[in-house]
Amino acid sequence: MTTTAPTPTHTVLRAEGFSCPSCVAKIEKQIKRVDGVSDVTVHFASSRVEIDHDPAAASVDDLVAAVAKAGYTSRPASF
Repeated sequence: MTTTAPTPTHTVLRAEGFSCPSCVAKIEKQIKRVDGVSDVTVHFASSRVEIDHDPAAASVDDLVAAVAKAGYTSRPASF
């Protein structure tokens, strides 16, 4: 039986409260710990956090919680 990998979902969060480039690494590290996350990019200048993840393993709430665990607030972006 052949198992295909789930198609990742691309989620964009808007983060608040980070003020330095080292904060970017802290957020990325925390999100990468979430099961189902395949890629994460934090854009410092625009406060955008782009995440590719398996929605069955990592919900948007899980991703927001990971950012909170890093010490920052975030919310799903509408654009």
